[in-house]
Amino acid sequence: MARYVFKLPDVGEGTAEAEIVAWHVALGDRVAEDQTLVDVMTDKATVEIPSPVAGTVLSLNGDPGTMLAVGSELVVLEVEGDGAHVPDDAPADTPNASLATVPLTATPPPMIAGAPAPEAATVWPDVSPPALLVRRPPGVKPTASPAVRRRAWDLGIPLQFVAGSGPDGRILHRDLERHLDGASEVGGVAVAERPSPSARAGVWEVPVRGLRRRIAESMQEAKRHIPHFSYIEEIDVTALEELRLHLNAEGGATRPKLTLLPFLIRALVRALPEFPQINARYDDAANVVHRFAAVHAGIATQTPGGLVVPVVRHVETLDLWQAADAIRKLAAAARDGQAGREQLSGSTITITSLGALGGLATTPIINRPEVAIVGVNKIVERPVVRKGAILIRSMMNLSCSFDHRVVDGWDAASFVQQVKTLLEQPATLFLDQPQ
Repeated sequence: MARYVFKLPDVGEGTAEAEIVAWHVALGDRVAEDQTLVDVMTDKATVEIPSPVAGTVLSLNGDPGTMLAVGSELVVLEVEGDGAHVPDDAPADTPNASLATVPLTATPPPMIAGAPAPEAATVWPDVSPPALLVRRPPGVKPTASPAVRRRAWDLGIPLQFVAGSGPDGRILHRDLERHLDGASEVGGVAVAERPSPSARAGVWEVPVRGLRRRIAESMQEAKRHIPHFSYIEEIDVTALEELRLHLNAEGGATRPKLTLLPFLIRALVRALPEFPQINARYDDAANVVHRFAAVHAGIATQTPGGLVVPVVRHVETLDLWQAADAIRKLAAAARDGQAGREQLSGSTITITSLGALGGLATTPIINRPEVAIVGVNKIVERPVVRKGAILIRSMMNLSCSFDHRVVDGWDAASFVQQVKTLLEQPATLFLDQPQ
């Protein structure tokens, strides 16, 4: 028998380090060749690292959230025959705890020093009140169908704290209902009723790791390096909405449902050739702006882990329904954590939308190294004066941010006005593009 030291491989071109997201093995586990050992994250993409050999796990280097440089020791395995040896006095880790459920009155997360201590019987209501607080060891993920995951996301319920009553602990819809009710039985275990409203106490330390840390770093770098300015314009989308609803009714179930985004993408494709400095990426280290003929549209997408930007490439080649289908598939892959590195990089301009929650106006942060981002606000009916008459129109604000190092205010305003004209006169979206 020998020890095999497996080091963190290069998981992408130019990658210097990666963050441990979740372990799929524990100390003492027997692993097969090509079995997944760990998930690591780099540049918002999560990558599964398989074992190069079969063996038994002797040590794991790093907890979830740990940053490791490429080439660092990742796992030590005991293998048959010769292997890459590690010192005999290498420290041994403690095996992971087994999956357990504890009552809601169990010890809460660690308190920040100086925070008032809660009474012994305090129930921690700041967290969505679970029926059972489930503790899962690193690498053990809650299992649930996509429909259950989506419902949990809509309800704001973190699945890692929900006990599942299905086969092998699978979380079902009824488990979410029990979780919300705060009183039920799961697997024959009685759960205390939800407490009546009372004063809340407690402060939790929440490590910023994984995708949340990547988002924080990206936003910080964008605001640090880019002098943002925003331009907001209202757009009358009454005619566009009538066309969209008509096309959806005609398409029925045979075509993807059209949202506003495919029309906005088409407007960008028509407007950007006149403003090449906006469809660009700025390498501020080299002081070079790369302008693109192709339009690769990043679609900001909210996922259970945070905001990611999957990329629809060459949208200038897509019709409305192809664009709608591509957006839907990429958004689903991002929400399910299946989007790869190539699907989450390379955008030349980004669109962000909060849908019905879009508010009146936003000041979106540019997706660096791009130089512009287009923000869609919600569509509302409101009175508008047209030729002295008051009419009810469907109105929407478009909130755009630009990198003032690359885009002048006049050019930004002219670009948004061109997009406005195209959206307000939707027939122009389908005219032949001037050569």
